[in-house]
Amino acid sequence: MENIKFSEWQKLDLKTGKILSVENIEGADKLYKILVDIGKEKRTLAAGLKPYYKPEELIGKSCVVFTNLEPRKIRGIESQGMILAAVSEDESNVRLLQPDEDIELGSNIK
Repeated sequence: MENIKFSEWQKLDLKTGKILSVENIEGADKLYKILVDIGKEKRTLAAGLKPYYKPEELIGKSCVVFTNLEPRKIRGIESQGMILAAVSEDESNVRLLQPDEDIELGSNIK
């Protein structure tokens, strides 16, 4: 993997969020449409978490959101960021990155 400069890392806008709703996307085996509260706004995201979580397991969970990722249309949904997760090497296990304690929604990750 290629190293990046610290100045590149500083460009990332990572914020704490809370998952408000999770919906299936018609015809998508791996994707959910997720609404996340990041403090001052709510964002809609497409996230490949379906093989690892049931909707009810995600609703209400804290998460970390990459908020300044360029929006992208995925299966007809404009994804306005990315929820970060830890992924095992063989991709058989995926877990949301979460703050270990409650913190104000929209707090910056540094």
